[in-house]
Amino acid sequence: MSPQPSPILDRMGKRRPSVPRPVKRAEYTLQFGTRQAEKGWADLLGTTRNAVVDAWDFLTRTPHRASERNHPMKAELAKVERNGALHDRWQYELPGGARIWFYVEGQTVWLVDVHTRHPNQTK
Repeated sequence: MSPQPSPILDRMGKRRPSVPRPVKRAEYTLQFGTRQAEKGWADLLGTTRNAVVDAWDFLTRTPHRASERNHPMKAELAKVERNGALHDRWQYELPGGARIWFYVEGQTVWLVDVHTRHPNQTK
């Protein structure tokens, strides 16, 4: 899901749909894997929009590229199970301690946890 701009209203006051960001064939799509991830994403957009847009760009292009901000998780947090399959769990770090936890399946990046501040599990 792409960051959504403020709704545009037509002359009758009805909400006009925004144009979704297109994804190149080589890019990944982002999907919410949990309600918590969806809520956390919305909360982050309200406070750190530019950092979330940067995260979107990174995750849709290179979710497996390790960097200072993006890395595989360790120990008991290293794997996540979804629908009977184990996946490597990654963490993308945003300014102020916010974190996005995700896994990649095919060309889809599944957001499973979005924390607005540093999660206790990784302290």
